[in-house]
Amino acid sequence: MRSDAIKKGLERAPHRSLLYALGLSSKDLEKPLIGIVNSFSDIVPGHKHLRTLSQEVKEGVSAMGGIPFETNTIAVCDGLAMNHPGMKYSLPSRDLIADSVEIIAQAHGFDALVFMPSCDKVIPGMLMAAARLNLPSIFVSGGPMLAGKYQSKNVDLSTVFTAVGKVAAGEMTEEELSVLETQACPGVGSCAGMFTANTMNCLTEALGMALPGNGTIPASSGRRLALARQTGEAIMGIWKANLTVNKIINEKALHNAYVVDMALGGSSNSVLHLTALAREAGADFPLSRINEISDRTPHLCSMSPAGPHHLEDLDRAGGIPAVMKELQSLLNLEAKTVALNTLREVLRNASVKDREVIRPLSNPLSSKGGIAILFGNLAPEGAVVKRSAVSPVMMKYAGKARVFDSEDSATKVIMEGKIKPGDVVVIRYEGPRGGPGMREMLTPTSVLTGMGMADKVALITDGRFSGATQGASIGHVSPEAASGGPIAAVREGDVIEIDIPGYSLKVKLSQKEISKRLAGLPPFEPRVKHGYLERYSRNVTSASQGAVVVSGR
Repeated sequence: MRSDAIKKGLERAPHRSLLYALGLSSKDLEKPLIGIVNSFSDIVPGHKHLRTLSQEVKEGVSAMGGIPFETNTIAVCDGLAMNHPGMKYSLPSRDLIADSVEIIAQAHGFDALVFMPSCDKVIPGMLMAAARLNLPSIFVSGGPMLAGKYQSKNVDLSTVFTAVGKVAAGEMTEEELSVLETQACPGVGSCAGMFTANTMNCLTEALGMALPGNGTIPASSGRRLALARQTGEAIMGIWKANLTVNKIINEKALHNAYVVDMALGGSSNSVLHLTALAREAGADFPLSRINEISDRTPHLCSMSPAGPHHLEDLDRAGGIPAVMKELQSLLNLEAKTVALNTLREVLRNASVKDREVIRPLSNPLSSKGGIAILFGNLAPEGAVVKRSAVSPVMMKYAGKARVFDSEDSATKVIMEGKIKPGDVVVIRYEGPRGGPGMREMLTPTSVLTGMGMADKVALITDGRFSGATQGASIGHVSPEAASGGPIAAVREGDVIEIDIPGYSLKVKLSQKEISKRLAGLPPFEPRVKHGYLERYSRNVTSASQGAVVVSGR
């Protein structure tokens, strides 16, 4: 056992003494030590209940002959961090989480790991750590929040963000907004739509790293407790089989994840996180391959924010296994999973129970997938758009640039009603290095949607948009402005051409003019000169490479 490094031999007597101090017996030392990496936090609704779930995991581990040790990581609530300096820390927390898991697992010699994430950056951070450590591992999330109810309609957090724009446009009163905000998030769990957290939890199933139901069983359901206990039991079988992560997460698994992502119309942030995961797993998966998958994969599920359904609806319709059953002709069915079966065997008894929620391949919402990667002279290394949330009239679009060097300055002008139909809002110096931290920008997109401008105005940024974003919102433009990318050369009034079906994003300028403008810009001056963000800014890579932190830059 790997844990023998802290249990066996004469020279390990001090180590055993410390383990005895934890309440272990000499008999316990013959058993595997299982790390339960929890991300419990009182400040994050998706994580507040994870202590209850971790107890179930521990009981499952113990019942199958393991010794569970619960440890923890940090967790950031993207909703609470949105639209203020705190959002600069959200994406950087992903790599910090991965590093902290590596440290705790290596320092204490765990034989296997159970990962307990729930919200946005914790899931990919833990996936990155799992790939890096390559131990027998399994995931169980806290589960999605139920949708709220307002005026007999299902609502969620994105509804509240959009309502801010409606109030600004005079279409909703502040009194009505105050009622909505008390009803949109009815309890614990990751926010109810197919936003980044729920996208990534669903894709953890598609990757083969979680048991069926991980992405969709509601946080408040007793089935979530049962899943947690089953996960604790399952890790012992995974450990006995020596099913390490590199036997599961590979190019085949990443292909499956992207296929499911396309069918769900998931968050554009999934591209950033799966790219980072591919790097940790040593898998070659260029951005161009994502468009190949998108071209072949139909969009089957109309999920909030682009559609009417929430995760509880997807769960009732059969969950991710049912989606994958519908997609099986496009999947690598021999991929291994933590169920100790191939994906083909996992899907054997899956079925679609609601064809309104999970459409058939023969009658999809769209013949192409929900995400597209755009290339062109404005984004030589690529940019990402959630096309499932884009109005048909915006699929091909040209407009004049309104240029802002920060999210805050853009939001101020939007709230003042100074953005008009036909504009292209360009928000730059918000990338991984420039922000720093590549802030999500749900406020500007939601306010424009609330103002009725989602099909009249496009937004382009080297930063990110939230998984709850709607409209022609194109993010991850690479290279970013702070690294001298072409987006830094755009000026007020330049014509920008968007062709989502053609996977193209261009500014109507010659390459000579772009180079001339870039050469005339002053050197980028970092916005943060101390603390973690300063170190992050110095060492983070481009969004096209997953915005991962590397040494020696």
